[in-house]
Amino acid sequence: MATTSPARPVTRPLLGREVRANLPIAELYEDAIRRGEGLVAADGPLVVLTGKHTGRSPEDKFIVREPGSEGKIWWGAVNRPISEEHYERLRARLIEYAARRDLYSQDCFIGAAPAHRRSLRVYTETAWASIFARNLFRRPTADQLTDFVPNFTIICVPSFQADPATEGTRTGTAILVHLRRMEVIIVGTEYAGEIKKSAFTVMNYLMPDEGVLPMHSAINVGADGDAAVFFGLSGTGKTTLSADPLRSLVGDDEHGWGDGISFNFEGGCYAKTIRLSPMYEPDIFQTTRRFGTILENVDLDPATRELNLDSERFTENTRGAYPLEFIGNADATGIAGMPRAVIFLTADAFAVLPPISRLTREQAAYHFISGYTAKLAGTEVGIMEPKATFSACFGAPFLPRHPGEYAHMLIDRLDRYDVPVWLVNTGWTGGPYGTGERMNIGHTRSIVRAALDGTLARVPTRIDPVFRVTVPTACPNVPDRFLDPRGTWADPAAYDRTAAKLARMFAANFDAFADGVSETVRAAGPRVA
Repeated sequence: MATTSPARPVTRPLLGREVRANLPIAELYEDAIRRGEGLVAADGPLVVLTGKHTGRSPEDKFIVREPGSEGKIWWGAVNRPISEEHYERLRARLIEYAARRDLYSQDCFIGAAPAHRRSLRVYTETAWASIFARNLFRRPTADQLTDFVPNFTIICVPSFQADPATEGTRTGTAILVHLRRMEVIIVGTEYAGEIKKSAFTVMNYLMPDEGVLPMHSAINVGADGDAAVFFGLSGTGKTTLSADPLRSLVGDDEHGWGDGISFNFEGGCYAKTIRLSPMYEPDIFQTTRRFGTILENVDLDPATRELNLDSERFTENTRGAYPLEFIGNADATGIAGMPRAVIFLTADAFAVLPPISRLTREQAAYHFISGYTAKLAGTEVGIMEPKATFSACFGAPFLPRHPGEYAHMLIDRLDRYDVPVWLVNTGWTGGPYGTGERMNIGHTRSIVRAALDGTLARVPTRIDPVFRVTVPTACPNVPDRFLDPRGTWADPAAYDRTAAKLARMFAANFDAFADGVSETVRAAGPRVA
């Protein structure tokens, strides 16, 4: 016998011919399949394609220049300004366009700590993107939904194209953040990561005024309550290393560090799925076999619906979006205590940084401001292979304020609570990308565990002659040779040249931040020959 879904609210005052609000996952699956938005894979996840945009479009992101916020914004290549006039012109045309279309909405929270929580309404054109929002943000209870009022709104309509000639954008794709309106507009791209990262941008703007350091980081917690923070850009291992079965996962990407508390902004995870290993990443791997997971640009057999996680057919930046509870040891509260260790993750494409090293306070400030890593293939439009880059605070694309403001907040916390900082290279060993190989994830997990449980504080160390960091010379379950990057190269002289080259890159990049930084921090970088 056919059944009928219970009546649900369908109208909202903002936009849309009909807005289907707060639908559950099962009903959104039905709509997505009925509308041809994706396919259900063999074990239940919904597999979708995001078209030409399989990564973020940072050059198409703009912040509206308006009196209420412009004095706090770090204007430049990261935060491109767009005028209120252009924004209003595009918005008016979008509202008119959306009035002829059916949309979805999800009411969510961002921020697990009630004192710093924001309410968020996400409008989407597709049912699958509504699942994405429901998975990634924190879900209100039924009682909380009865009088829900959003603090800010995201409107995502990919089929709408901006007009660069009259609306001030670069292309038909645009991600526009208006901090006075507390509104984000996303058009011309189906890549759902823009929804997540635009919300993070808003939180990065708001939190410092509340004494909270917003962090592009993962956090997990040991059995005795020892929280660890993992900073790093996409692809450096935040999700993989924080999803440790021996520790509880608070979250994998976006957190706040306040007075006596650290907390997750999100309610889900957005993990890279390319070449996921059921041996080394079992918790994340099993989410790709779950009803409710959204898989972006993952290849599958159209007959059997079996996934091929090794395929780069559409992009290397394949993604899975799933609620945090899909990870068996996730902390449902999203709240932890004061972090007791900080780890900077970097994917060193040059293969010259040690697999792990201990940083002094000055070195921690230097490396946080530098944010060295590699953009991995497919993470952003136009990046086809790993490319060395520097991203301030390990998250410059999402920082509306000057990096120095966030760096000052971090160093203050490190000093006040005597928190150790480790630099972990998850990139290459034995030679640069194309010659060497990616770090063994088993070795990396072992050295991270040894850092967090105090083992590495009790082993002999050496000072790296170029990067001047303190390098452990032994670690349980890791070959000693692996801990010395120079020893993994067939040509040590080539290593020396490459290390010197990277040292010069560090110095050149840091010149942009030299003003306002102490001499001791400036002197804490690599030795430049």
